[in-house]
Amino acid sequence: MGSTAVDLAHLSRYTGGDAALNAEVLRLFDDQAGALVTRLQSILEARDAQSWRTVTHTLKGAARGIGAFSLGDAAAAAEPIDPSDRQIATAALTVLRHETSDVQFFIKAYLAA
Repeated sequence: MGSTAVDLAHLSRYTGGDAALNAEVLRLFDDQAGALVTRLQSILEARDAQSWRTVTHTLKGAARGIGAFSLGDAAAAAEPIDPSDRQIATAALTVLRHETSDVQFFIKAYLAA
């Protein structure tokens, strides 16, 4: 994890640089990202390809929207994967968990500052 987990300049272009708004958007994303990644585990177990694509697509857009580009790229890479290929889908989910954790760590540090 580094300071590049979230591109604050990108986020600020959408929030007008308002620190309180940045914090609120990051809090919302933190909750949403955690819930989406948790949901992917049950989707993987159910081998539900449509839900997998929908959730990874949602995560991709949300991550890119706040400037979490590495997480957004990981979600984009996971999006076309068929969860019935458990080995590949599990590997993608591991990457998504790691990237999400990095972003959440960044957000916690940002909010504590």
